[in-house]
Parts: sequence; structure tokens; C-alpha cells
Amino acid sequence: MTAPERLTVRGPEDILGFIPHTLGYWPESSLVAMTLHGTRLGATLRLDLPGPAVRDDPRAFARAVRRYLESDQDADGSLLVLFAGDATAVPSGYQPLLSQVRSVLDQAGMPVREAWCVGDEYWRDAFCTDPSCCPFPGRPVQQIRDSTLSTEMVYRGSSVGPAPRPGRAPAPAPAVPALHRAAVLEAETAWAEELAGRTADRTQFTAVLDCWESLLGMPGSEPWLPEVERDAFLRATLLFTVWRDAVLIMAAAGRRAAEAGAEQFGVLNGGADAAGTGPGELPPVLPPALAAERPAGGPLRTIPSNRTVGRRGESRLGVTAGAATPGYGEVLMGVAPQSPHWTGLDRLDRIFEQLSALGGQPGAAAFTGRGWIAWCRGRGSYAAAYLGQALDIDPDYRLAGLLLELVGRGGICGWAGKKDAAWQKFGDEPAPPR
Repeated sequence: MTAPERLTVRGPEDILGFIPHTLGYWPESSLVAMTLHGTRLGATLRLDLPGPAVRDDPRAFARAVRRYLESDQDADGSLLVLFAGDATAVPSGYQPLLSQVRSVLDQAGMPVREAWCVGDEYWRDAFCTDPSCCPFPGRPVQQIRDSTLSTEMVYRGSSVGPAPRPGRAPAPAPAVPALHRAAVLEAETAWAEELAGRTADRTQFTAVLDCWESLLGMPGSEPWLPEVERDAFLRATLLFTVWRDAVLIMAAAGRRAAEAGAEQFGVLNGGADAAGTGPGELPPVLPPALAAERPAGGPLRTIPSNRTVGRRGESRLGVTAGAATPGYGEVLMGVAPQSPHWTGLDRLDRIFEQLSALGGQPGAAAFTGRGWIAWCRGRGSYAAAYLGQALDIDPDYRLAGLLLELVGRGGICGWAGKKDAAWQKFGDEPAPPR
């Protein structure tokens, strides 16, 4: 994630106070490196502090830091922050590591302009030993928590939660009433049976994308109200790879990319006539709450339901004629488009949060989607936690396993490595793909 353009840094406390808001949590036993563009903050990288074997020979670790930061091609400087338990001085075991990282970044054209060590109670300059400017034991950590920039981030709605760890959810799951859960799971089974034979049906594919597109266009401030048939249908669509992947691609790169990729893979059959169906084809099936929101299309064969849902936003995702259409692989790796539709991804993440709370196989798909979105945002620790939750549900869930392997190797999403494309928690987002 890159720093918002409109936040003003007045001193080290502001920089250090910004880091937990960037990551979403207060780092522990971590090295945080930040790029600089002149006097402006750039990308933020967090790495676990290595064990004694690596500290004895930190050259490979330092090269890894350089490789990550070099993704920010406009960087002309860097900052280092060591988060350790005791910050009264740089722990002797980490002094060679910090020195090696500084040397490597200096040689790479990203000289380290400042470095600090932050502990549980105090923080101080990582290299200064002059008691006249860096008196023992350091400055209180509360100065960081009370910094002007940290206060402004809180005012903007940011919060700092617990650090994500394997086996622990990054955030509490939304509360789901037992009766709603039972009703959704029962309806989900019926929908899964209804849809199982329709995954290659072009008209059903179009209707599924219509429904998800309508929900992705809903206002960000609109609450997600429980609706049994809608929630069951959405979860059922995630059981089928062709629809799950299309939803991810559409949220990030637009409707055309989702449709073009499905055509390229040859997973759809049949054609649609002016009424929305082809010769001999059945009309698509949808729950009434979503059928009412379908922006266009032919006749719908709906399953009755006594429940309704409020009107959703009418905005649609897509690309204009003549624009380059990225492939699925390019989108999943963050190579194309130039900038993703972050608003669409943010909304999809909120929907997945609700759908994942019910667990089950669709929960594995939703957690996997959240993990991919977190990786796109440059939040590797959150990505690993969500993907781990998906694999807890289904150890053989292939996409989750592949993405977790990528995250574990230190792979960085293409968008996260570009200043103009990277996710910003606050501030103006890049224009959505059209």
C-alpha cells in the first residue's frame, strides 16, 4: 500500500504512527522498510525478523529487502524501522542486519535516510549513540500512538487491530443468527443442485455476472442486510470455478475482461437471441431479490421466496470499446489493467466477509477471494491468514494453495509495486477500468 498524498509528516513520530495504520496492526518482531519519493512516503514493506542463522549472515535477507523495494521504481530513498521488544538500544544481534540492509539499499540508489528501533515502551534512533540527542532509554512509545498523523488516521476511520497470525482470523467474523444460517445453508444446497448443470450455459453465466455486478455497484455506505435466497444463491455460485473466477476478474478489471476470459477458455456453450436465450436453451434461474436488480436480459425462471431486499445501486463495471482487455492470468497477478478498480475490490471484499461467515465450501471460496484481494493490496500477512482459513475448511482448495505458496515465497502483486496503481486505504483511488 502507498501513503495517501494529503497526509503531512511533521516528524519521526508521524512516520512511526503511520506504519500500524498502513499495515492494519502494530508490528511485532518485524523489520519495516518504506520507500521515499523525495520527501513523500511511498510503499511499505514488513518482514519477520530472521533467526540467528540469518542474522549471522544477513546478506540474502538484505538482498530480499532490496528486491521488494525496487518494485517501487520511483523510489529515491528509504526508511527502516526495527520493531523489537527492547528499544533502549538496537539489540546487538540485529546491528549487523540493519547495517547490511542499509549498505545494500545505499548501493541500490535508495539510501536509508532514517532508521529507528521501536520497542514495547520506548523508541529511539537505530544508529545514534550520542546521549545529547538520543538520551537513554529513548522516547515513550505513547508519543507515536498520540502523534498528529496517527490521530488524523483515526479521524479518517482507520483502526489498528491485532497482528494476523496463522490459525487466527484477521478480524472477528460477522455474527450470523442461527436461524438465518440454517435457512441459508438449506437454500444453498437447493441452489447448488439447481445450478450444477448450468455452469457452461452462456445465458446463466450472463445472469450470474449481472447479479454480482449489481451488488458490486451498491453504495459503499449501504449496509448488508441478511436475505436468505440471495445469500444462498451467491454462495452457491462460488462453488463453480468458472463463476468464481469471473467474479474476481470483473471486480478488478471490469465486465468485459470477465466475459472475454470465459470465451477464451471455451467454457461456455450456446448463443443468446434477442430475448436473452438461444434455441432450445432454458432461461437463467435467479432468486427474486436478485432478478429484480438484473439490469437487462431475457425472461427469468425464478424460485419463489417470501423475502425481499432493498434496491441496489445501478452503477455497472465495464470497459469501453477499443480498450485493451486483460486476460485472467494478467489480472490475477496484478499485471493488467494498469490500475484495478479498487472500489469494486473493496465492495467484493465486504460481500465475501459476509458470505464467508457461514463457513462450508463456499466459505473456502470467499476466504480465498479475500486472501487474493489482501495480496493485491500489498497486505501479505492478511492474505496468508485468509488463505489459511480457506485451507482449514478445505485443505485441497487449489486456488488457495497456489496463492498461499506465492505469498510464502514473497511474491508481490504487480499493482502493489506501482505507486500509481497501489491500493490506498485513504485518499483518491486510481480511476476504475473503463
